[in-house]
Order: sequence, then structure tokens, then C-alpha cells
Amino acid sequence: MVAYTERNLWRETAPETWTAAPLDDVVQADLVVVGGGFTGCSAALHAARAGLDVRLLEAETFGHGGSGRNVGLVNAGLWMPPDDIEQVLGAEVGRRLNAVLADAPERVFSLIEDNGIACNGVRNGTLHCAHSAGGLRELESRRDQLQARDAPVELLDAEETARRTGSQVFHGALFDPRAGTIEPHAYCRGLARAAAEAGASVHEGSPARAIERGGPGWHVTTPSGRVAAPALLVATNAYHQPVTGVSAPAFTPVHFFQFATAPLSEEQLASVLPNREGCWDTGKVMSAFRRDAAGRLIVGSIGALDHAAAGVHRRWAQRKLAVLFPHLAGQRLEQCWHGRIAMTEDHLPRIVRLADRALMIFGYSGRGIGPGTAFGKAAAQALATGDEGALPIPPSSHYVETRTGVRERLFEMGAVADHTAWMLRNAWR
Repeated sequence: MVAYTERNLWRETAPETWTAAPLDDVVQADLVVVGGGFTGCSAALHAARAGLDVRLLEAETFGHGGSGRNVGLVNAGLWMPPDDIEQVLGAEVGRRLNAVLADAPERVFSLIEDNGIACNGVRNGTLHCAHSAGGLRELESRRDQLQARDAPVELLDAEETARRTGSQVFHGALFDPRAGTIEPHAYCRGLARAAAEAGASVHEGSPARAIERGGPGWHVTTPSGRVAAPALLVATNAYHQPVTGVSAPAFTPVHFFQFATAPLSEEQLASVLPNREGCWDTGKVMSAFRRDAAGRLIVGSIGALDHAAAGVHRRWAQRKLAVLFPHLAGQRLEQCWHGRIAMTEDHLPRIVRLADRALMIFGYSGRGIGPGTAFGKAAAQALATGDEGALPIPPSSHYVETRTGVRERLFEMGAVADHTAWMLRNAWR
């Protein structure tokens, strides 16, 4: 078994192709943002629209990290159910975060429309599919919690779930019409373009090598330039590179892989997600599937593709496709890629106050599109005004996790074992 050479479908097919030059000067700004993913690009866009002189620095290309590698489901929430969020954070803060998350898909799709972002956005909802009777009971609880907060969700029975998905394997599904799908790499690039059009100065190929506090603010040094600004946002999340002066965010790296078919025929797609909802399931090792605009079917799950056991994940993906949609058995999987997720111990995002008017945001635990967009906007407002009350959650002065490397290995070993066991259980199908 060998690791695979990645071909990221979202990067290869992104309708947004705008690029930016590296920083090559010594400049001043009102706000310097480090990291060109959903959070950083959203912050730069909203800060520029508020009249700030913004410098956005991305080490690679916009959307290079998790923002350009995920499934592309724009969900209204986190992995943690809303009742649990309020229990962990307290009623007041939890309600505030739940309200921000509920509004996040509307924020994303409004930005897409207002800025003409070409990312093939489809707002036809998502389906959280019950892989077992126990999974259906979990969805019943989530439905009750969400409906208590006036969310327009609906629990579908097995028959209606089969009609919506085209698959007979699920016990039911929770339908959320607020949600939808996008091509995430194109969305991220479109946010960066919109930030530039709003007046932000944005730079690719500009990794932060040193971040220092001096004078009235911050100095960020790149290989060919330097920015001085009174306010700083570090939004590198799971793709943080070593930088002098700032510690890396604390999280467990967890990986998620995806495989994509070639574009399928109209006949093949006739019953497969006819409304193009994005789907994921209630399995302990979660899996997801969706269509893209060209008619490809994309299947993914927890796991990395850069190690010797990655062949298990490929075989799982091929078998998963056949079990979900028997008429697609044997379809060639043309592209494969994986991304790194910043998973916190309680699956809640973190905002760390590095110092006065300096924040680090990370830890979306696999739910980066809506929360990242919303947190970026809130961070821009907080750093512009000095009012941290604008943030979805209060910042902390520090955040520490231990044994993250061990947990990373355990997650990957567990995913390999789970996919192997699933294939054995479903060998007869």
C-alpha cells in the first residue's frame, strides 16, 4: 500500500482564478491579517469595507489550507449540538454563539451574491443522514433542540431520505434548508478578490516569518517585506507555519480525505441527489457525499492519504460508492485529496487574545465555512473598534492542549480500523 499523489478537484476546477503578488515592501496599515483562509479573507473584506487600511498575508495561495480542501457544506452549526454548546459555554455565551452559527449560511450566500463569487453555490439544504437506528435517535434529539430555537429543520423518514439521496441505506435524515453547498476553494479565492476590490492590499506567497510587538502596534516580517500595524489577526488555523514571536495554536490535527468520480451521465445521475443537497452521516467516523456542478460524485471521510495505509481509504471510498449507489459500482475515482482540520478537545472554536488589539482564531473542528466567515467579520469589527463584545465568544488569554500528536495518530489509526471493519461488514453488498 502506498500514499497517493493528490489532485484537488476544487483547485483544478475553481471558477475563481484571481491571484495576488507577494509583499515586497515595508509598509504601514491599520490591520495586518496573517492567513488567507475563510477567516482571514472575511476579516480583510469586512475591515476594508469599514474603512481600514488592511494588509492580508497568505503563505501559499488563498485557499491553500483547509479552506480549499474541505467538502464544501455550508452548515448552520458545529458538531456539538446547541444544548451542549450552551452547557459548556454557559447560557448567555452559548446562545450568542448558536445565534451566530444559525445565521452563518445566510452570511455566506449573501457574500457570494453581493460579490459575484463564482463558486457554484447551491442553497438547497443539507441532509444529516442516520446510518443506524441509534443515529436516527441522535437526529431526533438534534431536531428537537434546533426547533426549540426556531430553526426550520425537518426529520425525514427512511423513504423520503431514499428519495432525496437516491440511496436505500439510511434510516432517515435531518434536513436543514438554511444550508447548502459551495466549491470551497473558489469561495475563498472570491473572498480574497472581494477584499482587494474593497481596498485591502492582499498578498500570496508571503509567509509571516516573525511577528513582533513594538511601538504602538505590531510588526510582521515576510521573506521580502514588512508590515507595521496597530492591530493583528492570526488566522492560520490548522495550517500554521512556524513564526518567531507567536506560539502555534493548540489543537489536534485530524485529516479528512475525498475522492471524486469523473462527471457522470444524466442517466447515472437521475436519482442521485436530484436536488443537490450536501450529505454527511451520523457514523462515529463520519463520512460525507455530494455532487459538484459538473456531475461528479464526491465521497469522503476521516483519514489522511499520505501514509502507507492510505490504500484502505481508497478501497473504502470505492466500496462506499457501490453501497450507497449500486448502479455506480466500479466508477473510476479520478481525483483524491485530503485536508487538515484543527480539532479542539471539546470541538469548540477558540479566540486567543495575544495582546491588546491582537487576536488568534482557530479550532473550527471541521466546520470552517460558515463559522470562519462569521468569526472573520466579527474579528474585523472587534479589532477596528477595540470592542471585544462583537466577538461570537469571549477571547481567552491563552489556550493549551497536550498530547496532540498522540491523539492525531490515534484518530488516523481509528479511521483505518473503522474503514477496514466497514468493508468487511459490507463485503456482500
